[in-house]
Amino acid sequence: MNMSPPRVTGFTVTELVMVMTIIGILAAIGVPSFKYVTVSNRISSEINALLGDMQFARSQALKQGLSVTVCTSTNTNTPNPTCSGGYVWNTGWIVFLDSNGSGQVDPGEQVIRVQPPFDGNDSMTSVAYAAATYNRLGYAPTAGTTVNIALHDATNTQAYTRCLAITASGSVSTEKSGEGIPPCG
Repeated sequence: MNMSPPRVTGFTVTELVMVMTIIGILAAIGVPSFKYVTVSNRISSEINALLGDMQFARSQALKQGLSVTVCTSTNTNTPNPTCSGGYVWNTGWIVFLDSNGSGQVDPGEQVIRVQPPFDGNDSMTSVAYAAATYNRLGYAPTAGTTVNIALHDATNTQAYTRCLAITASGSVSTEKSGEGIPPCG
């Protein structure tokens, strides 16, 4: 008969404390990085939605041979959305065939895309730019200068700021904070 004492299995308190310390260090390093990734992805998604709709409007202007307008809207959830005329883009926007180039949805003009308001507290604004109208040649007159529509997160952290730049030739691009002429911000 074997009379040796039974083996005890499990973790010692020292081993448990060491594992908890390692987990704490990894969490302290990983959580801020994870926050940056999630906020940055949300901001990129929101600015890319406007970028995609601007590119869509330009292609439709070329395809249809008439003006297409992208404008801010506060009533995107109604059957007949209209342009708000404001400079706040996070309340939503619409893309419509603007047959007379008025920059407003007139009777008989078709709304072809609707972007609802943002879910969060991010803000997307421009200075004196509530609509972009692409003519049948794909140009979006911006008075000869590049126009920026700036997107800020709820905390207004510069690292997360993105802009949509629209040139007089009608091309659109996204920029990070401080980039471009005029600088994004």
